[in-house]
Amino acid sequence: MIKPKPLKPGDNIAILSPSTGLPSVFPHIYESGIRNLNALGLNVVEFPTARMDINEVFNNPHLRAQDINRAFSDSNIHGIIATIGGNDSARILKYLDPDVIKANPKLFMGFSDFTAVSAFVNQLGLVTFNGPSIMAGFSQLHNFQSEYLRYLKSFLFEPWHSFTLPTFECYSDGYPDWAIASNVGLLHAGKNNDGPRFLQSARTQQKSVTGQLFGGCIEVLEMLKGTQYWPKPDFWQGKVLFFETSEEKPSIDYVKYWMRNYGVMGVFEQISGLLFGRARDYSNNEKTELDDVILSVVKDEFGCNELTVVSNLDFGHTDPQLIMPQGVKIEIDSQAQQIRLLESPFNLG
Repeated sequence: MIKPKPLKPGDNIAILSPSTGLPSVFPHIYESGIRNLNALGLNVVEFPTARMDINEVFNNPHLRAQDINRAFSDSNIHGIIATIGGNDSARILKYLDPDVIKANPKLFMGFSDFTAVSAFVNQLGLVTFNGPSIMAGFSQLHNFQSEYLRYLKSFLFEPWHSFTLPTFECYSDGYPDWAIASNVGLLHAGKNNDGPRFLQSARTQQKSVTGQLFGGCIEVLEMLKGTQYWPKPDFWQGKVLFFETSEEKPSIDYVKYWMRNYGVMGVFEQISGLLFGRARDYSNNEKTELDDVILSVVKDEFGCNELTVVSNLDFGHTDPQLIMPQGVKIEIDSQAQQIRLLESPFNLG
């Protein structure tokens, strides 16, 4: 995989909107994220779509792609972070310049609808980052527990060669109404985190598997199926596939149907592990039901009873969010009940 250079304080980060122009609707939320990014020691460079009117962003997918192409081509830009997600970033893919992107690797991060763009860039051979966006993640950074800030700084700035994914004590399902200015940076009340759920493991003595990370928002990946942007049949070999569900809270039946489709494509026979982020706004009973459905599809319907499956992980639409670097080798150790990145997502050479 092609890796970006590591970040350092003082680096320039391009901020742009590949999906929805929500900064124009909730500028106070957006500006809170910018302030928190600056507090990390990073310089913000706002590209035209960052504050563009929400309707103009929607009506001009080529402008969104143009911002991405320009950000990758600019040698003074060291990283790119999305303002927020949405539901139509798949529309911009045909306007992206693969040659420019491949020639200029850099941190490229967002989540949710960003999945469409991230999956496209990852298939070009670049490491991409499923992680916090400006309005959902960075805007609330000053209200997270200190352990998350330590994690974020360590992940982004320290020259590590392996990294065990932490489990945070508490999590939040979304944010109070953004239309109320006093809710800037706030999260819904924290809930106790009972940690990852190791639902099924490989029947080996070590109970440890490795693979290359790939995935994102399960609903957004559905928008790519049947298109030229969907991975080739042999792409899945040796991957660790990760999914997150969005704030729209898809029904458990829909997750079952989507999972069944991966089974029909033969994906479960090829991958070495399956990871699910914590499902936002699901009750504890619904999370248990979701786990049961995932296993019923993987194990009972498609006979993959040795595929390692873990759920309730700290990435996706709940906060705080782990950063999942696509294209990086990862180890799932069911015996130790831990997950570890086996290489840096950055070019440390």
